[in-house]
Amino acid sequence: MIITDWIHVFAGFFILLSLSLGIDASPLFHSTYWLLFTAFVGLNLFQFGFTKFCPMGIALKKLGVKESRQ
Repeated sequence: MIITDWIHVFAGFFILLSLSLGIDASPLFHSTYWLLFTAFVGLNLFQFGFTKFCPMGIALKKLGVKESRQ
């Protein structure tokens, strides 16, 4: 897997986790403030689409994750 694949995996996981912790109907409900984390992840993905800057991408690159499939 390459960096963008990992970014999508982590973003999807964090969105699902924060939704399960922030929605009243969930058996894992903790607080509605978790929905702010969902918004943060979504905004990060949104700005990445325009700027191609992602702190997680930088960290993954330093950990040796490949940037392309070649």
